[in-house]
Amino acid sequence: MNAEETEFGGPPPLIRGIEFIEFASTRPEELGAILNRIGFRLLARHCSRQVLLYRQGAMNIIVNSDPATLEGMAREGEDHQISAIAFQVDHAGQAYDRSMAWGAWPIPTRAGAMELNIPGIHGVGDTVIYLVDRLRPFSIYDIDFIYLSDQREVEPIVPDLHFFGLVQYITLGRSAQWTDFYAQLFGFKALPPETHLGILPRGTILASPCGRFYLQLVEPVGDALYDTEWDEQFARLAFGTPDVLGTVQAMSAQGVPFQDNAFVHPDSHGAITAAMSYDVTFELVRHAAEPAPVADTAP
Repeated sequence: MNAEETEFGGPPPLIRGIEFIEFASTRPEELGAILNRIGFRLLARHCSRQVLLYRQGAMNIIVNSDPATLEGMAREGEDHQISAIAFQVDHAGQAYDRSMAWGAWPIPTRAGAMELNIPGIHGVGDTVIYLVDRLRPFSIYDIDFIYLSDQREVEPIVPDLHFFGLVQYITLGRSAQWTDFYAQLFGFKALPPETHLGILPRGTILASPCGRFYLQLVEPVGDALYDTEWDEQFARLAFGTPDVLGTVQAMSAQGVPFQDNAFVHPDSHGAITAAMSYDVTFELVRHAAEPAPVADTAP
């Protein structure tokens, strides 16, 4: 351990994967229909807020249409946006305290009576990065959600489909700053510049310390340099699959369109959905799922 790690609370937390991705949506039924087409199923509703839980395999997606969450979106005129990512970590409280020591911005607690308080910090734009304790003896969804039936598991639309990561738009010249943010707080590492994953090579790719997911930082180029609406934000959710074309076929059979033109088209490396709603697309990337970590309840 170096002096800097000692001063700021030890090494980065042990990240084990993505617990959930949250979308804020002014049209939750529309977004839910899109999620259904790519294989997710509605399993539960929040006990006190306008929040829904969708699941497919080991992936959880939260659709948040609570009025308090949608205030900013109403001003920006967007229907759906990625509003949060939750990291699975060992010892969430310690991870949160370390983030605070490194200068992260806390978010006000949103938990009400009998609700679980999940620590979180400010991420890009208005998003939140939650820290979910992997060593907890219970499911966080059993605390805050009411299941619609006895169903808890949903077979994935294709075998081994998993969260690959997020594309994050950033303003010009900010790649180094965001790389430092994720490296210092969470131990992400930038892959060599020549590394390309999927079919869109542009951007800085950051690998999570567990090697199970990635973040792609994308600065504006070309006409986007002059686009006053190029905001820093999580722009797109990507799924990993060992068989991209097989996944395209399975999703297409459910009515999911894919971009197929002179610039972007599905191939064995990746694919991007055509917009099923104006402001939501998804990406497929050829990637074999890393095995889930073995549970360890030692302090």
